[in-house]
Amino acid sequence: MKKLILLALVAMMISSCAGSKNVRVAKKTIKGDWILDHVSYNDLRAFKVTLFNDASKECFERSLWHFVPNNNTGTYEMQNAQCDSGKRYFSFTIQEINPEKGLFDFLLKPTDEKKHSKDNKGFRLHLKHLSADAMQWEQSLMMDGEPFIIHMNFSKIEKQQ
Repeated sequence: MKKLILLALVAMMISSCAGSKNVRVAKKTIKGDWILDHVSYNDLRAFKVTLFNDASKECFERSLWHFVPNNNTGTYEMQNAQCDSGKRYFSFTIQEINPEKGLFDFLLKPTDEKKHSKDNKGFRLHLKHLSADAMQWEQSLMMDGEPFIIHMNFSKIEKQQ
């Protein structure tokens, strides 16, 4: 009887750590390779913005992203010849914020190759859209007391067989 109770408790703990069904579906969808097609702002004025404390929007456009949801890690690489090349590493978390509307927050934390963060800081994004072939993130900032929103649009890269 004690073993049965212990087994039931362990099963509940595992299922509670696994996240909601919607988060599991989102992780399955995000798995794989993506290209960041376009970065835009809600403000039409010209701005010099550094994304993720790394590079400009021009460097991030056409960057290649790889997501491994079973350990919540990934990489991205710039493709623009005028930008610093090399693989960048990150960890990520998908948090469901509204199950009825399918809204999620996406937390991205830059790391080194061994998954360690220098300062344990990350970036909170809104996962506005996620489908089998497209994804959109929004990062909301405040500028001069007004919201400044960065839109990042991705396309899924299908592996060639």
